[in-house]
Amino acid sequence: MIKFFIIFLSLIILYFILNNKIFSYKKINKIKIFKNKFTNKDAKIEKIFLRNNERIIKDPNIDLIIGLYEKESELKQKTNIHRARLAKFKKSKLNGEFIYQDLKGNIYKIENKKKIYI
Repeated sequence: MIKFFIIFLSLIILYFILNNKIFSYKKINKIKIFKNKFTNKDAKIEKIFLRNNERIIKDPNIDLIIGLYEKESELKQKTNIHRARLAKFKKSKLNGEFIYQDLKGNIYKIENKKKIYI
């Protein structure tokens, strides 16, 4: 009976020791990921792009150029910026021409002093 109790107690102690090592490893791994986020060159480049996008969103007069051979992620990003500018300022410059949004939410552009709804 005493041998069984000693074996059982040693298994419990071994379990807690191993369990703490696993949790401490996870914490250390999270800390490494957090450090790499700030020391990584890609993260710094991404911050620069985020600042540039914020600058573009704040000014509807900056021309957004959407080309034929852009990646899908870039297209989504530019269209989201365009939609945000339309929602906020009711106008946005896209590929060299202004596009407007009226109070009802209809989108149009002006050519030869005429509204052309899109």
